[in-house]
Amino acid sequence: MGLMSFIKEAGEKLFGSNNPEKAAAEAATAADPVAAQEKLAAANAGAAAAIEKYIGAQGLNVDGLQVAFDGTTCQATVSGCAPDQATKEKVLLCCGNVAGVTAVNDMLTVTAPADESRYHTVVRGDTLSGIAKAEYGNANAYMKIFEANKPMLSHPDKIYPGQVLRIPA
Repeated sequence: MGLMSFIKEAGEKLFGSNNPEKAAAEAATAADPVAAQEKLAAANAGAAAAIEKYIGAQGLNVDGLQVAFDGTTCQATVSGCAPDQATKEKVLLCCGNVAGVTAVNDMLTVTAPADESRYHTVVRGDTLSGIAKAEYGNANAYMKIFEANKPMLSHPDKIYPGQVLRIPA
């Protein structure tokens, strides 16, 4: 449990015109603070629902999954009970690899705990084989990283700068 940091501009674009960060900025300077707070609450709820829907679309099942989003801090909070460590880590990455999210507050529990993975933030020029060479000493181990990040990764060549990847032990 804790706070994981992410690059705000990188990731899936889920919020569309429902921008909670913009609503937070407007709420801070609004002439009608009650209406502005209602708009912010609606934007935060919409962002949380979009992240939760994205997690479901990835086929990641978590009992009692709850996602909250705070547009003022650009942080997501996720809670529930994951069946295993890999699912927990994938859920955290789903939340964090969303454009507009700077951090994820991990409140998830795990039914079957295991060793935690390391993480790698992709930079320009990175490839899965290059990351595998650096992490495991073998470029051919890239499929281990690819498999550990499915279903978020659909192809080994489709990674982008700012994306955070699981690196299993």
